[in-house]
Amino acid sequence: MEKGRMQDITFFSDELNEDVELLVYLPPNYSEFHPYPYVVAQDGKHYFQLGRIARTLDELIQKNEMEPILFIGVSHHGVEDRRKKYHPNGIKKDAYIRFLAHELIPVVENHFSLSNTGTNRALAGDSLAGSISFLTAMKYPNTFGKLMLHSPYVNEEMIQIAKNFDQWHLLQMYHVIGSEEKEASLIDGSTDDFLTPNQNLQAVIRQTEAEYFFDIFSGNHSWKYWQQDLKRGLKYLFEKK
Repeated sequence: MEKGRMQDITFFSDELNEDVELLVYLPPNYSEFHPYPYVVAQDGKHYFQLGRIARTLDELIQKNEMEPILFIGVSHHGVEDRRKKYHPNGIKKDAYIRFLAHELIPVVENHFSLSNTGTNRALAGDSLAGSISFLTAMKYPNTFGKLMLHSPYVNEEMIQIAKNFDQWHLLQMYHVIGSEEKEASLIDGSTDDFLTPNQNLQAVIRQTEAEYFFDIFSGNHSWKYWQQDLKRGLKYLFEKK
């Protein structure tokens, strides 16, 4: 099976006042003359290391089960930095959202042959990385028209944002949560109810014009289950035409 290839990019973000590292998957037979859809994933290293995203994409693309895409993983600097950038109340949240919309896009679209339409740009994230991906799409739905969310952290603020949002027709959204996430185990050793808030969020989105897939998978808050589900999410968002 022919495989895609990997590239690393590092660039300076004025919004975040730091260097940002990107891990980039290019599909098999990548051509500079073809504009590709692409995914920007928060928790980027986790998608490659724990989610085995490159192997999954190679398989789906070779089998013609999805469109060839680029997959771009954005790195962070550890647990505290992740919370500051990804949490709905994080002190770097707004800067990170601006970084995604205004800095990352020009960099990657100058480096690679990428589609420059919102319908061909996706955001992806697990847990808190799903939260910031969702909030970014709420702010920039014309820029990011697809979402893949695995067990996002959802609070009341996010549900209110969803209730007030009026551009759902621009979004295609894949959203899953585990059946055992009533008591999800978190990095700091505590537990939290992820299941109920996610169900509340889907009840709001169900009433909208979004192209929306929601499911409760059998499992808990871990990459063991998210990795197994990636194929379904990718095929839903990037179905072979």
